[in-house]
Amino acid sequence: MNIFQALILGLVQGATEFIPISSSAHLVLLPYLLGWDNPSLSFNIMVHFGTILAVIFLFWKEIGMLIQGFFRLVFGGRRDDPMGQLALFLLLATLPAVIIGISAKRFFEDLFNNPLSVSYLLLATGLLMYLSERWATQTKDLMRLSWIDSLIIGVGQALAIAPGISRSGATISFALLRGVKRNDAARFSFLLAIPIIVGTALYEGRDLFLKAESFSLTLPLIVGIVSAFVSGAISIRILLKVVRKRPLSIFSYYCWSAGLVFLVYYFLVH
Repeated sequence: MNIFQALILGLVQGATEFIPISSSAHLVLLPYLLGWDNPSLSFNIMVHFGTILAVIFLFWKEIGMLIQGFFRLVFGGRRDDPMGQLALFLLLATLPAVIIGISAKRFFEDLFNNPLSVSYLLLATGLLMYLSERWATQTKDLMRLSWIDSLIIGVGQALAIAPGISRSGATISFALLRGVKRNDAARFSFLLAIPIIVGTALYEGRDLFLKAESFSLTLPLIVGIVSAFVSGAISIRILLKVVRKRPLSIFSYYCWSAGLVFLVYYFLVH
């Protein structure tokens, strides 16, 4: 991978991880359309870390409060601590993706090698966001979440392991279907990205990083990390502004358009 390819893929990963148009779909379809080699495991892992650094950079105060609340709840017996409860709900919402991701690992890996399936799932993401806005009541804030809400949102994140299903789109949509206000749903989605992406990267890269000869911090890798961080931070700010004023369904039209364009292209060349 050269520096230009790393720059483009890093920018795409950072932007599409949080804007609900499926980062995994773009990282599968873009190299396919441009005739590039698929990104290496080390590149995928590190650009995901770049996007997580963007979340930490923008939400470091809230993350610090969540950590403090968690320790107050677990070790201090403060069961009524709202930040501690929210931290537990974030961990609870991570469980479905962990269980499904490990148990169906081969199935999801095969999807990454099937651009046609990715296109269909991108269309499904658009439909999910459209319907969730139609049925949303938006009556709850983050402090009124229940453990059932957290698990259901976590199921949305688990579905998004499949390339083409947007992680942010699915989690925000499932939160809307549970009555969560749109802005709070987006914040919960961003914070929920931290444990699952870090955990996935550590799990997938456990052998990679243990073997020093199989991993090196090359210039394209550094470019990918930095570009993913920058575009990730920008896309978070943009999405938070958008969801305050506009429905999530505006991103449905992009998902439908991108999915249909690729389907037409695929059937024309095959």
